[in-house]
Amino acid sequence: MNILLMPILIILLLIGAIAAYLLTARRYDSADSVANSYDEWTQDGILEFYWGEHIHLGHYGSPLRQKDFRAAKYDFVHEMVKWGGLDRCAPGTTLLDVGCGIGGSSRLLANDYGFDVTAVTISPGQVARAQQLTPEGLSAKFIVDDAMALSFPDESFDVVWSVEAGPHMPDKAVFAKELLRVLKPGGVLVVADWNQRDDRHRPLNWWEKPVMRQLLDQWSHPEFSSIEGFSELLEATGLVKGPVDTADWSRETLPSWIDSIWQGIIRPQGLVKFGPAGFIKSVREVPTLLLMRLAFGNGLCRFGMFRAVRANVPSATVQSAASAEIKMR
Repeated sequence: MNILLMPILIILLLIGAIAAYLLTARRYDSADSVANSYDEWTQDGILEFYWGEHIHLGHYGSPLRQKDFRAAKYDFVHEMVKWGGLDRCAPGTTLLDVGCGIGGSSRLLANDYGFDVTAVTISPGQVARAQQLTPEGLSAKFIVDDAMALSFPDESFDVVWSVEAGPHMPDKAVFAKELLRVLKPGGVLVVADWNQRDDRHRPLNWWEKPVMRQLLDQWSHPEFSSIEGFSELLEATGLVKGPVDTADWSRETLPSWIDSIWQGIIRPQGLVKFGPAGFIKSVREVPTLLLMRLAFGNGLCRFGMFRAVRANVPSATVQSAASAEIKMR
């Protein structure tokens, strides 16, 4: 091949790769687009192979220290339990895990802390895999359910727990209300989520807008809320006792993004297991992971923690009052 053609070929390949990346985006259309994406990820097994049973970020300490990628994920759950004050709950406490993935957190909460866990995801594939991974006798059951319209009665659980599910929710106010509706008075809500900077005070600039567009489109996210915005939505339900506690764990979780890419290098057996097609699928996620690292490292995105206590107010009363207010407008 003529050496002068090499730069042209490289440029064409790069353009083709970028075009393929953009054209194969998993844009949010409805709840089905989220379910289908997770069904696909679960069925091919690639995400589980590299990320393990915990499909969420890890906690690398404060100050940061080097950790095994998967160990950091277990540490994240323990840190979230401690931050939320859930380590003081008695064995047998009922807990709803909203957006449970393949059940890593649910099994740990049941096994290490004695929670009676009910876990929901919109993906039938994830439920089936979670059931396969759960030992007989462990108090963790898995159900297909929609977090925007949970099938449980009001005031069903002592604790409601959710990790990195919020970005998939098209209406954050409805999501906030549902999380609190199924919580018993005096019960605790603990949420960990990907959030964006509060753009009411500092709008996204020229480079942040296209980056955010890709972070939404590539992984079936309709939108991100801000830490401030979602805490306001929780309080606006009228179901929260006192203020919502928040924290920013962006720094503690930041190494997860590069570590997730590093897994593909230190675990080459994945190439043998999944073949060339699996390799292409894995490499295709690298740009999004790098954009996530950029966004969380520069403050465009933030890792938000939320803790709220359910007020002793019947859900029906709050909903009736809200309906009356709407009719008056």
